[in-house]
Amino acid sequence: QILDEEIYCSPEATILLASYAVQAKYGDYDPNLHKPGFLAPEELLPKRVLRQYQMTPDMWEERITACYAGHQGMARYEAEMNYLKIAQDLEMYGVNYFPIAQKKNHTDFLLGVDAKGIHVYSINNRFSPNKSFEWSSIQNISYSDKELIIKPIDKKAEVFKFFSSQPKVNKLIMQLFIGNHDLFMRRRRVDPIEIQQMKAQAREEKARKKMEHQRLAREKQLREEAERAKEELEQRLFEVEDEARQANEALRRSEAAAELLAEKAQIAEEEAKLLAQNAAEAEQERHRLELAALKTSEEKRLMEHKIR
Repeated sequence: QILDEEIYCSPEATILLASYAVQAKYGDYDPNLHKPGFLAPEELLPKRVLRQYQMTPDMWEERITACYAGHQGMARYEAEMNYLKIAQDLEMYGVNYFPIAQKKNHTDFLLGVDAKGIHVYSINNRFSPNKSFEWSSIQNISYSDKELIIKPIDKKAEVFKFFSSQPKVNKLIMQLFIGNHDLFMRRRRVDPIEIQQMKAQAREEKARKKMEHQRLAREKQLREEAERAKEELEQRLFEVEDEARQANEALRRSEAAAELLAEKAQIAEEEAKLLAQNAAEAEQERHRLELAALKTSEEKRLMEHKIR
């Protein structure tokens, strides 16, 4: 009825109702499963709301998903109950409307019947009744042919008379009167002790299921956290092993470079010794040649002296 716009619902309430409907159908929101576009096949909002705002389907889905994500841990029956609680608070929820008149052959008003009482609306306004009769304020309801009469308990209050177009409609209205009034009286009666015990047991069972659901949700959360911690440790271990491998490779390269430098130093030292030895030998050869030259010069001088 909400989607068919038979019951008026504000845009904010329709988004909240849609989020409960999604929670009931899909369970807890999981970004890994519920990717953008997963609500595209669903009809979740009245067309009136969609026309009211200049928003794309993706934008509406984003709004609903944001609300849906806040229902984490909510069981299906809880989502359905929350949906019904909101729906029941809507002004038009559970109201059956019938065209009526205060004069024959006229349709002046709409008659609404719900769990709270009987309401009279203008033809073009189903939101705010012009007149209401709560079940607790009604003394008697009667009908004859096309005429129905509502008599209040308050003797000073006006008796309300109206007509409907067909006797069958009158009969249906009367059946709704009787059924809703009977439910109203049942709600006012105190339940027998057996019923009270059954309700208490039902509440205990509901509380137990809720605690069990919370326990399972907590265990699931702890498992997920432990899995994430394990993955993080494995990743860190891989990084440490990689860092150690790189350090060992760098150390091996450093050791190889050190060995090469040591070999080069040894070769340079040997070359220096050889050069020093060659230099000493060259110096000795130079000294010998100088002595030989000096000797030759002296012999030449003596020879010249003899010739004279």
